[in-house]
Amino acid sequence: MIDSITGGYLTAEIAGIILFLIGVYGLMTKEDLIKQVLAINIISAGIVLYFVGVAYVSGGGVPILPNDKVVDPLPATLVLTGFVVDVAITALALAIIIRIKGERK
Repeated sequence: MIDSITGGYLTAEIAGIILFLIGVYGLMTKEDLIKQVLAINIISAGIVLYFVGVAYVSGGGVPILPNDKVVDPLPATLVLTGFVVDVAITALALAIIIRIKGERK
C-alpha cells in the first residue's frame, strides 16, 4: 500500500510525515495519559525524521572545507535541541502523571 502512495519508494520526509500523523492520531484517540506522552514522543520522532530527510544533501561535504556541495548544519542543530527538549518534556510529563495518579489513590 505504501508503494502505491509514494510511487515505489519511501523517503525520510514521507516516513516522518507518516510518523507525525500516527502520533497525532494517538494523541487524539487515547485517554490514558502515559499513552498520550508516548504519542507526543512519536510526533517528535516524526519531526526529527522529516528534518533529517529535508537536510540530506547527496554528496555533500562539511561546511568547513571548500566544496561545491555542503550540508547545512542548522537542521542538525535543531534536531539536537529537539532531542533535549523532548527528553525534558517527557520527564516532566511522566513526573506529573505519577503525581496525579498518586493523588487519586
